Amino acid sequence: MPSNNPSNTDEHSSPKVGFISLGCPKALVDSERILTELRKDGYEVVPTYQDADVVVVNTCGFIDSAKKESLDTIGEALNENGKVIVTGCMGANAEDITNIHPNVLAVSGPHAYEQVVGAVHEYVPPSKEHDPFVDLIPPQGIKLTPRHYAYLKISEGCNHRCTFCIIPSMRGDLVSRPAGDVFAEAKGLVKSGVKELLVISQDTSAYGVDTKYKLEFHDGQPIRTKMLDLCKALGDLGVWVRLHYVYPYPHVDDIIPLMAEGKILPYLDIPFQHGSPKILKAMKRPGAIDNTLTRIKKWREICPELTIRSTFIVGFPGETEDDFQQLLDFIEEAQLDRVGAFTYSPVDGATANDLADHVPEDIKEQRLARFMEKQAKISEARLQLKIGKTLAIIIDEVDEEGAIGRSQADAPEIDGMVYLNDETHHQVGDIVLAKITHADEHDLWAESV
Repeated sequence: MPSNNPSNTDEHSSPKVGFISLGCPKALVDSERILTELRKDGYEVVPTYQDADVVVVNTCGFIDSAKKESLDTIGEALNENGKVIVTGCMGANAEDITNIHPNVLAVSGPHAYEQVVGAVHEYVPPSKEHDPFVDLIPPQGIKLTPRHYAYLKISEGCNHRCTFCIIPSMRGDLVSRPAGDVFAEAKGLVKSGVKELLVISQDTSAYGVDTKYKLEFHDGQPIRTKMLDLCKALGDLGVWVRLHYVYPYPHVDDIIPLMAEGKILPYLDIPFQHGSPKILKAMKRPGAIDNTLTRIKKWREICPELTIRSTFIVGFPGETEDDFQQLLDFIEEAQLDRVGAFTYSPVDGATANDLADHVPEDIKEQRLARFMEKQAKISEARLQLKIGKTLAIIIDEVDEEGAIGRSQADAPEIDGMVYLNDETHHQVGDIVLAKITHADEHDLWAESV
């Protein structure tokens, strides 16, 4: 176990940092940026507590279960190593951490890159022998994803005030990255071998609202800080471009033709959250369900291959059996391809906590089971329609049993897989054409053509 005295670190060796990244892809990008800065300063990233001079934990604080995981992870790191620096969403309220773990060295909030690096410098100083010209860092920085795909974060924060969410209090209001910077990063990632860009933010549709859609330039090319313009530019890079966390503003309709043309993937990740206008109003979410269903129908008319992924909250305060039935009716009508759901959980600071008529836990769980059973049937039926079709598959893994990949309808980590049994000749990152031969409620099986 490393000494707790930073002066004991051998000045002729590279100081070593352990890093644990929890939570969503947006937090993962924060972790990548912190690690890139630490590597530039000569720190070596190690995979075990025993080898680390200090451990950084990037926390998640979205719901109670995520907070518990973060606190448990911090406790484990303290027990195994003793020197722990905490950052991330849960760090926005430091007392939530220090009241439980008073021995952590430092706490900072989300995307506080300089504070984290500064704390590491304080407790484990960089080596005096570090030569930044020798310790080369890839131009795209340190990535925690496989080489063939990467997350592209286009903004921080959110202007919405959904009653179940405390993200704005942790990450602040919307701050869009300049379009020129985003496009430059995207081009660098593609040059490094990335074949799939996953566009993420708290609210991708709102990109550029805060800058009044400012015009930027990259290599003399004009590009507005706006979702449609960014999608057009990214679509010219010749790689898969997948949109996540899309709020259903009207201008999302303008993106669908780009999908139909093959410029970006025919995939929309839109968190609809519920199907009852009354509950959506209580959530402070768009509540015109009939309009939403009409738009979904129109989107599919323009782009029949469109995959829609969404998330829903079951058992929100005030949800009656009738409200829940409206939710079931909505997913039956919408025929969404990929769906995640969870029961409502009070989060400290969320205004929904003060709403009346909280739903009992046993009713929440019963409704969640009914919801997932219905959605499983919808998902299975939609996947059955793909049998016999030839699809492009990006390969994520190859072992002695064959290859495992994803279609354009599948985002990494959260959606289904495509299994190519006995096909061991593929390489990770290959994009191959394969005929779908079998499907269940989540995954596909295929053979290369």
